[in-house]
Amino acid sequence: MATHVDSLDIPKIPFLVGQTREERQEFLRTTAQGHWLAKNDIGYNVITYESVMGVLRDKRWHSATGLVAQIRGVTDEQFLSRRRVSILNAEGDVHVRLRRLVAPAFSPRSADRLRPFMQEVINSLVDPIAARGHGEFIAEVCEPYPIPIICELLGAPKDDWQFFSRVATDVLRVFSEDMAQQLHVIIAAQDELNAYSRTLIEQRRAIPRDDLLTDLISAEEAGDKLTTEELEMMVEAVIVGGTDTTRNQLGLAVALFAQHPHQWEQLANDPSLAPRAVEETMRYIGAVGGTVRFASEDIEYNDIFFPKGTFMSVSMSSGNFDTNVFPEPEVFDITRPPVGQPQLSFGAGIHYCLGASLARAELQEALVILSQRLPKLELDGDPEYKPSSVGIFGPSRLPIRCEPGH
Repeated sequence: MATHVDSLDIPKIPFLVGQTREERQEFLRTTAQGHWLAKNDIGYNVITYESVMGVLRDKRWHSATGLVAQIRGVTDEQFLSRRRVSILNAEGDVHVRLRRLVAPAFSPRSADRLRPFMQEVINSLVDPIAARGHGEFIAEVCEPYPIPIICELLGAPKDDWQFFSRVATDVLRVFSEDMAQQLHVIIAAQDELNAYSRTLIEQRRAIPRDDLLTDLISAEEAGDKLTTEELEMMVEAVIVGGTDTTRNQLGLAVALFAQHPHQWEQLANDPSLAPRAVEETMRYIGAVGGTVRFASEDIEYNDIFFPKGTFMSVSMSSGNFDTNVFPEPEVFDITRPPVGQPQLSFGAGIHYCLGASLARAELQEALVILSQRLPKLELDGDPEYKPSSVGIFGPSRLPIRCEPGH
């Protein structure tokens, strides 16, 4: 008979005010050496690679993405009533249908056709830093990098890049520490984005183009197509899922490489290492270190009984340091031999990151060009990082210097 989770004598994860992200990660990774499960402030944590995979692949554990506001204590009915089904939080037959319709538009082949444009964008952004030999990498490169690519992906004109950047920043305040104080800004940005998306959808229905939105409009299986509201939802999902994650992951990668100059030099000399470099940086320090699931029904897992409604935090960051999967996980090595198991930062199961191919392509192209154009990369002061409790983590400021003239 399964043991009720409430009766277990397991560690408690002390998410204390003022605790740094590094201290949290160290506690999780140390705890994971003796336990696969721990308590936290909202429920429980799975912290080993096997248990993380187990929960993410179990369809009974539903995504809590749509419940972020409630988890953060938001009670504003106007805001809560706006919640709609998204591919980021849908479950069951609804999710299967949406994923089946849109998956072909997010294939590696679709991402690859944007690689020349990615190269053009990253080169234009790095030009001033490469000429000077120093710069603030977050403001000059990370922040502006994803927006032109998302706009090109969707087929939005260049004139709208600034609009997209502003709206994306405001929509993504849903993951900020002060979300409750930003609700009016988030609502206004969502409304602006929906109105813009409807206009763009009408234009693509009238005049199709070679872009993601046209692909989504034409996606059909057995007579089933996406509605206008679902198309609007997909545009928002692309922005939410594909903007801040890439910005932060690129910043984390460059900060990490600045502390490992030999690895940077290896990448510059051998660009074929770029795919492995992306996977290793995401394993070592992912912008998304965890996610939250809730039990959609009573669940028995590993002989433990979890009642319906139990919240489960899923720690991909501690799973990525599991010594049972990754030998010497504390060593950052872009030549690390494949272990046959993927790093966890893209998730797993039915909610595996839909834009993983695009994110990989963006990061690969950026790292190749940056490693060649920013030789002798070093930190030019201490990096500043976002608060440890934000949903998508990364540097807020990253001063760098390099050998100029490349």
